[in-house]
Amino acid sequence: MGRRILVVNPGSTSTKMAVFDGGTSVHAETLRHDAATLGHYRRIWDQFEFRLGVLRDWGKSRGGDFAAVASLGGLLKPVEGGVYAVNDSMLADARANLQGEHASNLGCALAYALAEEYRCLALVADPVSVDEFEPLARYSGHPLIRRSSLSHALNLHAAAARAAETLNLVFERASFVVAHLGGGISIAPIKAGRIVDINDASSDGPFSPERTGGLPLQQFITLCYAGTRTEEEMRKLVMGRGGLSAYLRTNSAPEVELRIAGGDQQAREVYEAMAYQIAKEISAMAAVLKGDFQAIVLTGGLASSSMLTGWISERVSFLAPVLIFPGEDEMRSLAAAALRVVDGKENPRTY
Repeated sequence: MGRRILVVNPGSTSTKMAVFDGGTSVHAETLRHDAATLGHYRRIWDQFEFRLGVLRDWGKSRGGDFAAVASLGGLLKPVEGGVYAVNDSMLADARANLQGEHASNLGCALAYALAEEYRCLALVADPVSVDEFEPLARYSGHPLIRRSSLSHALNLHAAAARAAETLNLVFERASFVVAHLGGGISIAPIKAGRIVDINDASSDGPFSPERTGGLPLQQFITLCYAGTRTEEEMRKLVMGRGGLSAYLRTNSAPEVELRIAGGDQQAREVYEAMAYQIAKEISAMAAVLKGDFQAIVLTGGLASSSMLTGWISERVSFLAPVLIFPGEDEMRSLAAAALRVVDGKENPRTY
């Protein structure tokens, strides 16, 4: 059997595609979907056939002879971390938007459709719904609301594994606080390879380029019942139109930094406030591990900002060394997970 892996990673306005031959990336491209075209589709799943056609053409132009198609998993039911074979139950839960509507829900269905065409395996690894919480982490403060794990699990696990390798530690015996800094921000204590707690990046933790993070509840309740916004508008206010976007009318960190360089004091204060909230959340997760961890890891697109990571490091470096791994290793991590299955080193889990 060949060892070529097709990797699919759907985002809100683009789909990242890559071909790996063994562990080597031989083709990689971000397929950007025209906003006007996407605007014709009311819901995420309405985009499926359009996206599939684009991806099918891309895959065929790269040869089409794949041993597996691997994709980012979506907001599925809570599962342990690992590699899963796509099956009917997974597809049904993804189409039902079981834990929310998100472009990542398309991933398993896109992988399955492409794998049928190429007559190969369809796999997902470390979906957004990876839940490895310890019991105390599930308490919210009221029995009607239960904390659950929705996170950038794939990149969090990958960054922790990279940190262990950097420090010559055994991943399954090491502990880290890992902060994925992107459009959404996930900060997790990772103990012996498991994400034992995390903020829900859609409604808790620090604000981000386009999300509010946690909000003062009494003021938020008042806003909900003011009669000035629909439920859908309130959801968008929290996730999509919050954070930097709400304060500064942009979700672009580079643009914010340009404003700061030009002397914009409001931009500086807002951007530093985001770093302040990230540092607070890191410190909270350090308490989960009782201070027994080897490093703080900053990863994701925003970790490319030396200004932001500098502010964060100033506040948390007393806790542990800070490692910075800018960008995401999601594509390589997906390919590596699929390759372990293709090579017979790991059996895919059943969803």
